[in-house]
Amino acid sequence: MIRGRYFEFKGRPAVRFRCSYPCSEQKLWKAVSEPDELEHWFPSRVRIDPYAGGDIEFFPDRHGDPESGIVLVYCAPRTLAFTWARDEIHFEVEPAAQGCVLTLVNVLEVRNTAARNAAGWSVSLTSLNRHLGGSNVSVHRDETSSQWRPFYQTYLAEGMPSGASIPGDAD
Repeated sequence: MIRGRYFEFKGRPAVRFRCSYPCSEQKLWKAVSEPDELEHWFPSRVRIDPYAGGDIEFFPDRHGDPESGIVLVYCAPRTLAFTWARDEIHFEVEPAAQGCVLTLVNVLEVRNTAARNAAGWSVSLTSLNRHLGGSNVSVHRDETSSQWRPFYQTYLAEGMPSGASIPGDAD
């Protein structure tokens, strides 16, 4: 089970994941930085201008308007960071003895989104594992809710900050 941890990142709430992969750094970098690769595991379709200060757009709904962000860091093949709404997403790819390691940090706008976002990233990183393992199945965003709930319940049981609204749940 892919698990995130809550921590403070420069005084802001955040969740962090560290995942090892038995593949090349270049393959992992492509998976986290290229829109055609992100399509297989990331929670939104993406268009990105690959340079610091460039635009990044998220298309969570095929028929809706995109959400916009800014690329904060683009240093191939190691580091990518960008804004998404008022959150920041940081990817760092590092070499390891048996392949490479991805560190994903989601710096949160508000603390109570930690459990919700961590559960979502757990589902997405599980999809990344399948993609890097050779699965050609793209993420079906409407099917992730059944995968998401057990992760969320685990984070709640561990006491990760929670309380943010859950899309699709009745208030």
